[in-house]
Amino acid sequence: MVDIITKYFPEINETQRQQFDMLYPLYAEWNQRINVISRKDIENLYEHHVLHSLAIAKAIKFKQGTTILDLGTGGGFPGIPLAILFPESHFTLIDGTGKKILVATEVAKAIGLKNTTIKHLRGEDEKGKFHFVVSRAVMPLPDLVRLIRKNISKENINAIENGILCLKGGNVDGEIHTFRKIAETTPLNTWFDEEWFKEKSLIYLPL
Repeated sequence: MVDIITKYFPEINETQRQQFDMLYPLYAEWNQRINVISRKDIENLYEHHVLHSLAIAKAIKFKQGTTILDLGTGGGFPGIPLAILFPESHFTLIDGTGKKILVATEVAKAIGLKNTTIKHLRGEDEKGKFHFVVSRAVMPLPDLVRLIRKNISKENINAIENGILCLKGGNVDGEIHTFRKIAETTPLNTWFDEEWFKEKSLIYLPL
């Protein structure tokens, strides 16, 4: 099942491949106890959750030392797949639901991730500064901007300016209207040819 990852990221090393491999049995087991992924969707873990998360890696290759906040991570998406892919960057995963954070924490521990900090915390209460904030359809973009503007660092070290990288489904025109002059929207089928990605997109908003 991990072949869908190597299809688009052939450069991953053996350690990363093993970590991706371990995700399915771990999430399948945890999902029996705590529902973090729809029961019907667990079979599609790699396409709908892992590869979906990694769309962010098609837009930017995080440099060593980059700090990323995953807001509303749920069971660890997009933070855990990105942390596997970018071991030299640091990911802080937060969510307001303790049960989901328990799953993300245990999965990260089981696969041996050393570059994650996982906290049961609401976005309002996160005081840290980060180069980027990532999320998967947590809330409308204007609300997200209001919430996390305080968390964006002024120090730029990557090829693109610090800001938000947000995965969305459906029509996003209404959400980006306020930011239309600076937001960049990329359909995910630019990178991935599976049918499921047809209505999905990545919004990048420099802040």
